[in-house]
Amino acid sequence: MATNRYQEMTAQELAAKGREMREELFNLRLQKATARLEKPHRIRQLRREIARCETRLSVVRNQA
Repeated sequence: MATNRYQEMTAQELAAKGREMREELFNLRLQKATARLEKPHRIRQLRREIARCETRLSVVRNQA
């Protein structure tokens, strides 16, 4: 179901979403380093979401 939300996005939207998620991942890693991370499972979820987004982005770019 998570991949369905990326099916309708344009390349620009996918790129923006990827940057947004990478920034969130960076902040979570900083929190982990300072022992302030409340939801450690979120790192794994976010990495997978980034992969889904990047995969869809490469498909969209190859179709154009």
